[in-house]
Amino acid sequence: MSALRRLIRRQAGLYLFLRSVIMFFRRGKLGLRSVHRTFYLARGAAVASDLKAGAYSYIGTDSWIGPRVTLGNYAMIGPRVAIVGRDHLFTKPGTPIIFSGRPELPSTEIGDDVWIGYGAIVIAGVSIGRGAIVAAGAVVTRDVPPYTIVGGVPAKRIGQRFSTERELTAHEQMLSRNPSRGVYCDDQ
Repeated sequence: MSALRRLIRRQAGLYLFLRSVIMFFRRGKLGLRSVHRTFYLARGAAVASDLKAGAYSYIGTDSWIGPRVTLGNYAMIGPRVAIVGRDHLFTKPGTPIIFSGRPELPSTEIGDDVWIGYGAIVIAGVSIGRGAIVAAGAVVTRDVPPYTIVGGVPAKRIGQRFSTERELTAHEQMLSRNPSRGVYCDDQ
């Protein structure tokens, strides 16, 4: 990271101001009318203009987010994540897929505080429950229950985010409050 970037990051107010200015212009350029003012879209990401994104949600560099996607508050989409698929008809005998048309695309729901890791692919129409984690490189073809950690191709349950009911309850209480700014992870 350059010295200037480090200096700006140390000045939290300046950093957040610059970040909000960048997003003001990106929202306008991309026609994003249904994203929270604290939502951040990294450079190089491609998103459909109907994206709905909650407070403090993030989409990483070079991600590809198709139509009818909703992100909850605090959702993090890592770099090179794709939310795509289910957008071609392929069951018309005697017609090549390329000429078969497109069905109505299903909605994809990404819950509050979800983390989708680098290079994951989420098939359109899937719901990823609140607090879930999708491992890097996973291919999600089915709904993911809340607070479940999934990975692999196709993605399967590999763990739970919290080990006790007390931890889960504390986290649920935090998510039930109005979204509030915290301290962002620093780029190292």
